[in-house]
Amino acid sequence: MSEGGGTVRGVTESVQTWWARRQFSKGRAVPYEVGTYRAAWSAYPELIRQYHPELNGGIALSQVPLAADVLLCWECRVGHRFAATPTEQRERPGRVRRQSAWCPECSSLARPQPVVLGEPRAIPRAPRRTAAALCTKTPPLRTGEAFRSECAPAPASAAEGRLRQMLGARLALASDVNAVKIARPFFRHTEVWPDIVLPDLRVAIEYDTVGRHGLEHVGRRQESDLRKDRHLRSAGWEIVRIRTGRLEMLGPFDLQMSSVSAPGIERIIDRLREIRGPLIVDAYLTPG
Repeated sequence: MSEGGGTVRGVTESVQTWWARRQFSKGRAVPYEVGTYRAAWSAYPELIRQYHPELNGGIALSQVPLAADVLLCWECRVGHRFAATPTEQRERPGRVRRQSAWCPECSSLARPQPVVLGEPRAIPRAPRRTAAALCTKTPPLRTGEAFRSECAPAPASAAEGRLRQMLGARLALASDVNAVKIARPFFRHTEVWPDIVLPDLRVAIEYDTVGRHGLEHVGRRQESDLRKDRHLRSAGWEIVRIRTGRLEMLGPFDLQMSSVSAPGIERIIDRLREIRGPLIVDAYLTPG
């Protein structure tokens, strides 16, 4: 069996079964470290945008060999979800390189329908749905561009402000933006507001606590966090969530912390190095 093999007796495995079997065969809890196949996947930026670790048991795309015969869950920019192996996804566009070719449902919708001659027939109309009006204050920017939004809420906690201040003391990054333009609406806005926006690195940092009443970032609010992360990744950004208390990590670069501290800031910087590379991140480090 090849290094990326994932088939048992000709049956394509789910990502959970495939991962468990690789753990057993390699005798390690993490058979492939994050970043192992990053260089290989870099040739497929659209697939990187379609892949979301939280839909695949927390396994990062850079941990999956390109030849692995394993079913992964993908979500296109429009929001269609579908299962496909890495090989199926890489071969999907063929000679067609339009964006819709990477999603089977989008590809089907984009394909022209045959014209049938004959008596015209009445086509039943689908019931009209009333959509909530989108906010018109978002400027007409390119998807993924960071900007200063007048709709962004004020910082939610003193700890978040302390995190921003301490990180700003270590990294010389633009700090005058608070929003990222996204392609599809998210709660009536085509923008999202991460707690800390690092536009030079295209990384968003979120500081998550359960709040005074233990209701923040759990249940449906956690689902909202995951949707927000998918919007950001589709726009070419990555997310580092600082998870406090008993909050479980949601993404491959999240960190568990009890409080904001100097060692914690260094852990965040190490995460940024892991995401964008030490040469890029270290160029922004302030002296001292």
